[in-house]
Amino acid sequence: MRPLDEKETTQVFEKLFKFTGPNLKHLLDRPAVQGPDAEPGRYCLRLHRNRVDYASEALVRRATAVSRPRLAGVGTPIGRFTHHGAFHLTAHALDLLAAHARRRVWLKPDTERSFLFGSSVPKSSLARVTENAKAGDGVVVMSMADVPLGFGIAARSAQDCRKADTSAVVVLHQAGAGEYLREEEELM
Repeated sequence: MRPLDEKETTQVFEKLFKFTGPNLKHLLDRPAVQGPDAEPGRYCLRLHRNRVDYASEALVRRATAVSRPRLAGVGTPIGRFTHHGAFHLTAHALDLLAAHARRRVWLKPDTERSFLFGSSVPKSSLARVTENAKAGDGVVVMSMADVPLGFGIAARSAQDCRKADTSAVVVLHQAGAGEYLREEEELM
C-alpha cells in the first residue's frame, strides 16, 4: 500500500471530477474520526496492488503494521488501474459519487431492473434528469425513491433528451449495484 504518484493521482481526480465537479474537494477534506483514540483526521487515496482505496488517514496509519502480502485492503476500494494504466471506477464508489454528484438521472420504477442487469438507459426509461447535464458528463443513476443504482456517462445533453427518439440511449452504463450479484463468484 502506497500513496498514488502524480500521474495516478491525476487520472483518479479527473475521473472523480467528471462526476463530482467542484465537490471533489469535499471527498478528501471531510473530517474523519475513527478508532479508540478518536483523533480527527482527513481522508486519502492509497494504491494497493492495482486497486485504489479511499480511507481515513488514521486507518492508513494502523494498516502499516500489517505486511503487504497479508493486507487485503484498506477502506473503500473506489476503482482500479488496468494493465494498460487506465483508471476505472468500480461499483464500490457509488456511495461516494451519489453523495457528491452534481448531475443525476432518475429512472422509472419498472425500468430499474434493466439498468441493474447492465443495460444502458434509453429515453423511455427516464423519469427526471438534471437540467445542466451535457453529453459526456458523468451522471449518477437514481431510483425515484432517491436510492443510487449506479453511474454512467451521459450520451446526450438534457436538451437533446427532449428531442430524442424514445429508444435513443441517454446514459451509457458504467457500473451499478447489480455488479455485486453478477460478480459474486469472483469475490468469494
